[in-house]
Amino acid sequence: MTRILIVEDEESYREPLVYQLTREGYDVSAAATGEEGLELFTQGGFDLILLDLMLPGLDGTALCRRIREQSRVPIIMLTAKSAEIDKVVGLEIGADDYVTKPYSFRELLARIRAVLRRNQMVAEVAGSADGDMPLTCGDIVMHIGQHQVSVRGENVFFPLKEFELLEYLMQNKGRVMTRHQLIDRIWGSDYVGDTKTLDVHVKRVRAKIEVDPAHPKYLTTVRGLGYKIDSPTE
Repeated sequence: MTRILIVEDEESYREPLVYQLTREGYDVSAAATGEEGLELFTQGGFDLILLDLMLPGLDGTALCRRIREQSRVPIIMLTAKSAEIDKVVGLEIGADDYVTKPYSFRELLARIRAVLRRNQMVAEVAGSADGDMPLTCGDIVMHIGQHQVSVRGENVFFPLKEFELLEYLMQNKGRVMTRHQLIDRIWGSDYVGDTKTLDVHVKRVRAKIEVDPAHPKYLTTVRGLGYKIDSPTE
């Protein structure tokens, strides 16, 4: 049974979520503080975390960073803040997606299913023989099965969504991938968010693979179409 950890201090959100997700067949645990959430997380075994950004004490940002130091478990941020900068912060510290309050349970459930589905696909690839075949692009080497990426000889950590984005682009090296193709592949056809999520992830990937992210040579923008990755030309 899929296990979900909810870290949410507002009872009016937390208790209905526990009830509704349990009815959907998930094994749900809940915490009202960041400290309690961290304690539950360290016990292990969770497949996804729903994490409120604004928590008393250890807030969602700090907790997300703590989790990312030791795990790639998918994280969906729940935030009452709608400003773009707040969404960007959540994604840049390692969250896989975000939902802005007030949200509908149907929307949140769609996000949960999409994230879990993609995570399962990655796990299946990791368990296959093909997962041991590296993808290469210049001095970027990706081992899908081990969820490892080396850039110019150094191992670089990529959270799940960044890894999937880089993987899909490298699988289609030299080809322009439209924004719709990338969103559909990485977030699922039932994704209901905006395209800024893709832009943020592209920015984060560039920061890790480019010598000068402001002037990318690997991951380039094709205006009006989308993005492509290729070995840089001298």
